Amino acid sequence: MSRLGNIGARLYRGEVGYDFVGKRKFWYGVSILITITAIVGLAVRGLNMGIEFQGGAVLTTPSTSASVPHATEIAEKTSGRTAIVQKLGNGGMRIQIAGLDTAKSTEVKETLADELKVDANQVDTQLVGPSWGEQIANKAWLGLGIFMVLVVIYLAIAFEWRMALAALIALIHDITITVGIYSLVGFEVTPGTVIGLLTILGYSLYDTVVVFDGLRDGSRNATKQTRYTYSEIANRSINSTLVRSINTTVVALMPVAGLLFIGGGLLGGGMLNDIALSLFVGLAAGAYSSIFIATPLVADLKEREPQMKALAKRVRAKRLKSEGREGAQDDQDEHGAAVGHEPQDAPHDFGPGSDPGTPAGAGTGVVGPRVQRRQPASRGRGRNRPSGKRR
Repeated sequence: MSRLGNIGARLYRGEVGYDFVGKRKFWYGVSILITITAIVGLAVRGLNMGIEFQGGAVLTTPSTSASVPHATEIAEKTSGRTAIVQKLGNGGMRIQIAGLDTAKSTEVKETLADELKVDANQVDTQLVGPSWGEQIANKAWLGLGIFMVLVVIYLAIAFEWRMALAALIALIHDITITVGIYSLVGFEVTPGTVIGLLTILGYSLYDTVVVFDGLRDGSRNATKQTRYTYSEIANRSINSTLVRSINTTVVALMPVAGLLFIGGGLLGGGMLNDIALSLFVGLAAGAYSSIFIATPLVADLKEREPQMKALAKRVRAKRLKSEGREGAQDDQDEHGAAVGHEPQDAPHDFGPGSDPGTPAGAGTGVVGPRVQRRQPASRGRGRNRPSGKRR
C-alpha cells in the first residue's frame, strides 16, 4: 500500500486526524477575512464586464507581426474609446471596443487593416447589443436562484435542514470568493465566466455531500453511546473522507490548471481564461468550504440541541470518571499499595512460629492476592504405596 493510502486508511479508522471542528473558530476567521477582502475588491474595483454585457464590437485579425500596445493605440485613437486587445495563439489579435456602432466599427476595421498590414476582408467583425448581455445576466441569476432553492430542498429531505443551511452558506462563500478574485485580478467577465460559475456549484456540493453522508451514518445512534460528542463524530467524518476529497480536488484541478496556465496563458486562449479561472478558484474554494466551513457549521448547529448537550455532558462525565480511575491506578503504582490490595512484589510477613504457607492476617477479612498454601505433610504420606493406606 502506498504511503498516501496508508495515511488514508489510518484517517478512516480514526487512528490519526486533524481537529477541524475543534479549531473551527480559526478557520471561520480565515474565511471571513478572505470574504471581506473579496467584497472590498468587488466594491472598489468592480467587475470588468465583457463586450457581451456592455455591447460594442469585437474584431478578430489574422496573423500579424504588430505588437499588442501598437494595436491598442490604433484602435483607441480611431474609435475614441477604450480598447481591449488580446494576442491569439495563431498570431492574430482579438480587439474589443465597447459602445461601438456599425458605422464606426467599419471605420476602425479599415484603419486597423491598413496599420497592421493585413487584408481588411480577413478581419472578422461582430457587433453585440447590450440587450443580449442583459438577457444572459438575468437568466444566469434566475438559474442560480433556482439551483439554490432545489439544493436546499434536496438536502433538507435527504439529510436535514441544518446540513441544507450549512451547504447554502458554503455555496455563497464559494461564489463570493470567486467573484471577488475576478475583480481583484481584473479578468473579463464573459458568458464563459457565467458558465464556469454555474459549473463550480456542483463541484462545491460534491465534497460537502460526501462528508454529510458519512456524518449522517456516523451519528445515526449518537445519543445511545457515551464515547464521542457530536462534534467529535463530525470531525471523524471529515478525517475519514479527507484523502478522498484531496484526491478528487487535485485530479479536477489539473486539467483546469492546464486550461488556465497553458491554454490561456501561453496560447492566448481568450475565453479559455474566463472559464478556467472561475473553475480553478471555485474548485479550490469548494474543497476548502466543505472541510473547514460546512461540516463545522453543522456541528455548531447540532450542538445547540438539548439531546446533544446532554450527550456532551454524559461524555464529559464518563471521561472524568475514567480519568479518576486512571489517576487512582497511577497513585497505586507509585506508592506500591492501595486500600484492600497488597503490592505484587512485596514480601509476605509471616508471624513467628506460624505456618510459612499461611500469610499473616489470613482469616481477618482482608482481601489480598491469592497465595497458594502448602499442604500439610501428613496428607501425602500414603501416596505411592500399593494399599494407599497410611501407616
